[in-house]
Amino acid sequence: MALAKAAIESQLSSRFGGDVFKLIERRFTEVIPTGVTEIDSLAGGLPRGAITEIVGSASSGRTSIMLSALARATTHDEVCAVVDTHNSFDPQSASKAGADLRQLLWLRCDNHLEHSFKAADLVLQGGGFGLVILDLGDLPAKQAQKIISSWWYRFRRVVEDKPTSLLVIAQASCVRSCASLSLAVNKINESWSVIATKTFGPQVSPIAPSLLQQITLKAERHRPIFSGQRDINFKAQTA
Repeated sequence: MALAKAAIESQLSSRFGGDVFKLIERRFTEVIPTGVTEIDSLAGGLPRGAITEIVGSASSGRTSIMLSALARATTHDEVCAVVDTHNSFDPQSASKAGADLRQLLWLRCDNHLEHSFKAADLVLQGGGFGLVILDLGDLPAKQAQKIISSWWYRFRRVVEDKPTSLLVIAQASCVRSCASLSLAVNKINESWSVIATKTFGPQVSPIAPSLLQQITLKAERHRPIFSGQRDINFKAQTA
């Protein structure tokens, strides 16, 4: 088999050139920056006319990236939409992250998965949005992976001729081959500060309160697959 593989590669190289086996990095001409320098350097931004998925468990940084992308888009004349499957979107957190809520359409779907997909379809079909976010972050990974592929193919066809970037937030990869960009994020470590407590006489507080100061996160690009840097670490400060 090794000899046959070598013979086939030799014939293809002689016919199409030696670059036929090289992985070519795909660059989208138009993207929406996430506002996180490390993510944008790794992925190039959220491609327009395509689907991006960001996957990770709770406290992995996926929501922070989503809010940062919303802030970057809404403050640069982009109209955005959040399809909130489980009513988990917090407008106050988005506002503190810098998002302009006047540029945002928020659709709460009350834990109805089918409603969220129909709402996303209506928004995408209507057009006029720069960034549309489908938040499936609270949907168990097994359920998300069972979502029928026809929805993702439909979304991909709808956005491919529009200046819209569809961002899907989930616990595990579910968009599969329909995603032009797939990022996995997870928490590496965290830094806590201990607050000094007053002692009265011989009694000392057995547990000193502490505050979360900083989290170190890791982002790994799963799609597109090409040679070069595929992961990066970055730090998130608490507000």
